[in-house]
Amino acid sequence: MAVLVTRPAPDNEHTASALRARGFEVLLAPMLRFEPVAMPPDVGGDAAGLIVTSSNALRAAAPQLRASALLRLPLFAVGDRTAAAAREAGFTQVISAAADAAALRDLIADSGVIDAKATLLYLAGADISRDLASELAERGFDVVTQTVYRMAPVAALPRDVCAAFAANRIEAVLHYSRRSAAAFVAAIRADGVEISALAVPHGCLSANVAEVLREAGATQVTIAAHPDENDMLEGLTRALRS
Repeated sequence: MAVLVTRPAPDNEHTASALRARGFEVLLAPMLRFEPVAMPPDVGGDAAGLIVTSSNALRAAAPQLRASALLRLPLFAVGDRTAAAAREAGFTQVISAAADAAALRDLIADSGVIDAKATLLYLAGADISRDLASELAERGFDVVTQTVYRMAPVAALPRDVCAAFAANRIEAVLHYSRRSAAAFVAAIRADGVEISALAVPHGCLSANVAEVLREAGATQVTIAAHPDENDMLEGLTRALRS
């Protein structure tokens, strides 16, 4: 019996390792595909600093930032993993909120590193769940949002995953975002494994994600106590081994 991870690559490998350490067999079916988006060559010319809320943004932008003057500007990262990715990309002034977007907003506004009314360049994905730019505008900052990547839905499950659903070899599915959950639901319908796929437990990172599965007909849906992978995996372990 295996746990199916729908998280996009390469983060799904981190999840797979954590699951294997807990004694689970793992199957991977990334339901969103990472696609870089090219930046204009003159982007950020008047920026006093940068904002990044995802390591994917740095993965996408890094090839275009080599030898760029932007690398010398302060970069505000939402968390420590994103901060580490920024340092790997060549940024030397990296400040981590070590939390979430709300903490990042407050850090930018209150740190004194960037003056109010300064221009900030926000390297972002095509789909943004929180309007951080507007929230910072209320604090006096001018935020220019530059899309550097998108996550495209994957239309079909891998063949081995379809076969595993048909043979009842999948004991649970993990979902990390509303968009990937919606792509999963569309794929299981297209692949003809909807009944067996919705019959197993589904672990979700948040109530917003869980809503997609419940609306599709899943009845065994659990939500992490906090929007944190470790909490979700702990809850999965308890549910499957109780």
